[in-house]
Amino acid sequence: MNLVDYVKSVSQEDFGKPFRHQAVWNNRLKSTGGRFFPHDGHLDFNPKIYEEFGLATFRKIVRHELCHYHLYYEKKGYKHKDADFKNLLKRVDGLRYTPKSQQQKVNYFQYVCQKCGLVYERKRRVDTGKFACGKCRGKLEQKR
Repeated sequence: MNLVDYVKSVSQEDFGKPFRHQAVWNNRLKSTGGRFFPHDGHLDFNPKIYEEFGLATFRKIVRHELCHYHLYYEKKGYKHKDADFKNLLKRVDGLRYTPKSQQQKVNYFQYVCQKCGLVYERKRRVDTGKFACGKCRGKLEQKR
């Protein structure tokens, strides 16, 4: 798929306006679907999102970035917090947030207090010899 031609077609079909800059794949993007650069007008897109979620989801991400693009050049509110951006994004059915990929999902560590039974979930591992239950000061044990 030629990315620039695809973005141009989405811009014309969904916005009725031309896209006159560059669109490139950026393999370094991890948690974002795309980025708009106001200083030169180009768009970056995450190829992993396209591969993992397919063309329908990717099209919604393209619409999101094109909302930034068109509003910026119309001198309207193009940032996420602006009402102009939110309204246009809703009108063209773009994604507000990028879906979480399998690599982004966080594995939690679970710990149980042996005294009161309180369950703790943590993103990072806890040293059970050093830390105790915050409620009763009992010994913690890793659940899984």
